[in-house]
Amino acid sequence: MSESSAHASRRVTARHARRARQNPAGLIVGVVASVLVMVLVAGGAVGAVVWNTFSKRLNATIELISETDAPPPDIGAIEGGFNILLVGSDTREGENNIDLSYETGVLNDVNILLHVAQDQQSAVAISFPRDLWINDTSPCAWRRINTGLSAGGLGCVVETVNALTGLPIQFAGIITFMGVIRMADAVGGVEVCVDGPVQDENTGIDLKEAGYYELRGNDALAFLRTRGGVGDGSDLSRVSSQQVYLSSLIRKVKSDGVLNDPLQLLSIAQVALDNMTLSGSLADPYTMVQMALALKNLPLNRVTFVQWPNHYMSSLPDGETSSPVETSWGPAEQLLAYINADQPFVLSGVGDDRGSTIDPNGQLTEEQQAQLVDNTGLPLLDGVTGQTAADLSCSVAN
Repeated sequence: MSESSAHASRRVTARHARRARQNPAGLIVGVVASVLVMVLVAGGAVGAVVWNTFSKRLNATIELISETDAPPPDIGAIEGGFNILLVGSDTREGENNIDLSYETGVLNDVNILLHVAQDQQSAVAISFPRDLWINDTSPCAWRRINTGLSAGGLGCVVETVNALTGLPIQFAGIITFMGVIRMADAVGGVEVCVDGPVQDENTGIDLKEAGYYELRGNDALAFLRTRGGVGDGSDLSRVSSQQVYLSSLIRKVKSDGVLNDPLQLLSIAQVALDNMTLSGSLADPYTMVQMALALKNLPLNRVTFVQWPNHYMSSLPDGETSSPVETSWGPAEQLLAYINADQPFVLSGVGDDRGSTIDPNGQLTEEQQAQLVDNTGLPLLDGVTGQTAADLSCSVAN
């Protein structure tokens, strides 16, 4: 049986997700910024059309509290390394009230910091758990990292992550529920693997058996929101499961089918404009095109998704009813040391076997294999879980 036939035989059609009343504990932004910038420069007339569209429509921006200068526009790729913070908002304002909960709180339940190395040959995306305790390190958020958006907007989230990591953040953006739904549709769906039934009436996800599912729209959002359907039902398991989606998303947008499709490229650009709020440094078409030129050729196995090292607090802080997590500073400091040195690294495994695990039957296509580089000799980063965009993995069913 051919690889494509074997792959197709394991694919299962996803049912439409049911909308449920629940306060979702987050959504995924993926590496939305890298998706945007990669698709902007497929080349020729397509690049010009998308650039034109962005030039005319980029108007709603947020200035960061201490926004650093972004590199000046020019024709070539952006020079050197840079950091982008992607924030997922749980706002219910307008059409984002997908579960009819009418809740008024606004939390940054997903926070992903994407670091691109100076030589632009590697990138690391750090996912910070929503319940990460940051009381002693945050200049504006209160106790948990996901309070930053309500405390002081996007600028406050940037300040909090900067204080925690010491990394300068030049670019930032917010995406909402509808942004995730429409982005999944714009890229033509994202294929995910599950190792068993993933079902959760709270989000509406209903994947009845192990296999591959191409998720679009509400189904994609339901999968990314679910805690009860994956791993041990915790937010930490969900972060790991979401990396299954992230790695597949990167492989999808780096494929010729996306980058060479003018209508799809323009659709993605328009979805981003309609559903994201960007920092002033990012809301510039020149800067976006520069970033695209730098990012689109990243090797798949040098794009690494990691979870910020953490552990559950040994006792509940005063006034808390659920256990937050705190930073495991040993592995966190090693992670930051590699990032500051722009040193690529390898992880001890794929996933954490709690929310995600390696797909023993997964195989990269020839096109994807051509996007790999030799990682022999790279240092091993212990105590940090995650995977690269080249790792084929499955979400672990609860």
